[in-house]
Amino acid sequence: MKIVLAPDKFKGSLTAPEVAEALAEGLRAVLPEAELVLVPVADGGEGTVTAALGAGFTPRRAAVAGPTGATLTAEFAVSGTRAVIEMAAASGLDVLPGGVKDARGATSLGTGQLIRAALDAGCRDIVLGVGGSACTDGGAGMLAGLGARFTDDAGADLPLGGAALARVAAADLSDLDTRLDLAHLTLAADVDNPLTGPRGAAAVFGPQKGASPSDVEELDAALERFAAVLGAAMGPAAAAAKDQPGAGAAGGVGYAALALGATRRRGIDVVVEFTGLREKLAGADLVVTGEGSLDIQSLSGKAPVGVAAEARALGVPVVAVCGRSQLADPGAAGFDAVHALTDLEPDVEACIRGARSLVRQVGIDLAASIVGDKSGREPVR
Repeated sequence: MKIVLAPDKFKGSLTAPEVAEALAEGLRAVLPEAELVLVPVADGGEGTVTAALGAGFTPRRAAVAGPTGATLTAEFAVSGTRAVIEMAAASGLDVLPGGVKDARGATSLGTGQLIRAALDAGCRDIVLGVGGSACTDGGAGMLAGLGARFTDDAGADLPLGGAALARVAAADLSDLDTRLDLAHLTLAADVDNPLTGPRGAAAVFGPQKGASPSDVEELDAALERFAAVLGAAMGPAAAAAKDQPGAGAAGGVGYAALALGATRRRGIDVVVEFTGLREKLAGADLVVTGEGSLDIQSLSGKAPVGVAAEARALGVPVVAVCGRSQLADPGAAGFDAVHALTDLEPDVEACIRGARSLVRQVGIDLAASIVGDKSGREPVR
């Protein structure tokens, strides 16, 4: 029997590889002869680099500016001339010093520096996953990390962060890294929001990054001004990028990436490709996927639903494992069954603390159910 294990992370408790390994331990305890294929996945946000490393990419590290400008070390993944970069590693909420949010001042500078590090490594096909960002700077910091310069009316360099863009008067792109002309950039982003307006980066995602209602208004106006200045400097295509789907991703980093000519794709589609998941599903009898929480948002391009779509296209049954499920109809997400850890341990905090052993138990229960099916006995649920 061939079983493909393709889970995403359980945020706050287990990485995707840890989920896959725990499931494998449980399955092997009952089905020692089963062929288990572990393919940890992600949806383009946190964990995307981990998925690439699991697929055989080589880890690289670079010292870059964090979301507040302080230097940190961020990891990215390289295979030949392809790189996978995770914005969250350089400019994410999880790397904010002390976890203190700074919606007005946080920067994407380190993300641009990571892209430059990938170019230095000889990469020309660069995947940029943009989930979990801490900034709302329209990608101005990312562009600065690639050589751009933004100034005010007096010709002085602007400080980092989105709020400062309210004073942007000019964009000098003369030192923008010319290697970008020979590179292909893929924006791995599920959201289809424009840069500004009621569905824009500041209005929709700013509050998650600590923005007050007045901050949202200020940042939205600043992004509008920034787009006008950058569009004038880069030309009509960059100007039009402001309203393209995905421009509002990651505090507007999506806009800067699109202005550079990036192609936007769903994160899970990119991950399916570089992990070779579709090929690994061939001949599978069962696929097990999952993530920490399955809810209505999971239906909008999240990794488990993407995995399920790939499996069902090949006629392979799909079981989802999660910390908790709020799906009224698992079948609508493409799952034949859902196993939630809260079914075993109702206390959520205890569930998080004991996630690994609970996931292993789900693997045991799932394998026992398979054995029950094969023997004609009532399956274990």
